Amino acid sequence: MFARRDIVKGAATLPLAAILADPILAQAAAAGMQDVTLKLKNGKPIKASVAMPDVTPAPSVLLIHEWWGLNDQIKAVAAEFAKAGYVAVAVDLYDQKVGTTPDEAKSLMGSVKGEEATETLTTWTDWARSNDKTTDKIGTIGWCFGGGWSLNASIARPVDATIVYYGNVAKKADQLKNLKGPVMGHFAEKDQWINKAMVDGFVAQMKVAGEPDPEVFWYDAEHAFANPSGGRYDKADAQLAWKRSMDFFDKNLKG
Repeated sequence: MFARRDIVKGAATLPLAAILADPILAQAAAAGMQDVTLKLKNGKPIKASVAMPDVTPAPSVLLIHEWWGLNDQIKAVAAEFAKAGYVAVAVDLYDQKVGTTPDEAKSLMGSVKGEEATETLTTWTDWARSNDKTTDKIGTIGWCFGGGWSLNASIARPVDATIVYYGNVAKKADQLKNLKGPVMGHFAEKDQWINKAMVDGFVAQMKVAGEPDPEVFWYDAEHAFANPSGGRYDKADAQLAWKRSMDFFDKNLKG
């Protein structure tokens, strides 16, 4: 049996996709994060897993999970952001519940209350900005369910950069005018839900709102193509989307 420290040490040299595809490596990466608890105005506790970079103060990134919940995979992505020099805050919108089947995930997603989720995200945004280990630069990123909430978070509390992975972007101009920083979106051509009609409508509404054109990328792939643990994973497209995302954050949060 390998000690956990040996697993973590070995994982440090592996690409992100290899870590995410291996439950043991993802768990090891997730185990190195710090759990932080805040409270909403009504006193309800909210939690996030935080990964710190070697050098601070640093810009911060809010990560919003897929419909599965805040699992080891999302935490491992947060750990990767910390390795890249960001304070990574992986927010939990499911009250520490994680779905392991599509039915469970669908039920959890359906139980989310919009106003509470919005307050949760604005609370973490404020916490990240006020932390003595962060700069005043912050971005949001999310996948699927979390992709839509990445955009929601940036509307509710303007940030410096927003990334959406195949998330719901059906917004009106009067909502989008609250955005501050640029937006990047990664979408799948074979996605039957987050489709071209929705994304084209989003781009059009951004123009009406007077916002800069979002950087929209289409991939010849299925929904959730960036998730190595799923059957729709597309390695080449996922790696390209990740590089584009990191370049986007580096330009807008570190520049």
